[in-house]
Amino acid sequence: MTQRYAPPAMPLYDYHVFVCCNERPAGHPRGCCAAKGSPMIRDALKSAVAAAGLKGRVRINQAGCLDQCEHGPTVVVYPDAVWYGCVRIEDVPELVQSHLQNRTPVARLALSPDCINSKRCPHRVPAEPA
Repeated sequence: MTQRYAPPAMPLYDYHVFVCCNERPAGHPRGCCAAKGSPMIRDALKSAVAAAGLKGRVRINQAGCLDQCEHGPTVVVYPDAVWYGCVRIEDVPELVQSHLQNRTPVARLALSPDCINSKRCPHRVPAEPA
């Protein structure tokens, strides 16, 4: 008899934060998050989470392309499924205090649902003709 997977009684993390660190060649029409400073944002989030005593409860991870290049740097917080765009290193303390400590997303950085994985996004660079 095979054993069935049983999820843990409590989640391993309160939050799992993904920071897009995708890198594209210079001059790519969609740009990339890495060129806009996302690796520094990821490192700053890790440091701020540790300083806030959240290490072990909040996990910061580097992600590949989250397909929100026009809104980069992009950060997504799960399990809340809050997508942040145009994040700057100066935003890190507010993200940590407001969202990760006080469970209140930062509305001014949150992407509109019309922009997330949508061809309707007004910021999206049109696809090149075939």
